[in-house]
Amino acid sequence: MEIWFLYLIRCKDHSLYTGISTDVRRRLKEHQGNDKKGSRYLRGKAPLKTVFKKKIGDKSLASKVEIKVKKLPKAKKELLVKGKLRIKEIIDQVD
Repeated sequence: MEIWFLYLIRCKDHSLYTGISTDVRRRLKEHQGNDKKGSRYLRGKAPLKTVFKKKIGDKSLASKVEIKVKKLPKAKKELLVKGKLRIKEIIDQVD
């Protein structure tokens, strides 16, 4: 079983992008590249920096957690980045 991670990337405009991957370093490189593997949202928003990375588990759970985090207001995502909101609190809300 592959282990999936939830990650948040900070853009130059200070926005936060949320994603999942089995290899966050590779995924960041894809986002930074000019090919079609990276997110369209992140194009032109470099420099990009991974500011949060957490092991979640299988792809199904990671996808559910990703959806929950994407729905959070930016202030809550910032708390997650600062370590003041635990990812376990979000995982516990996943059905």
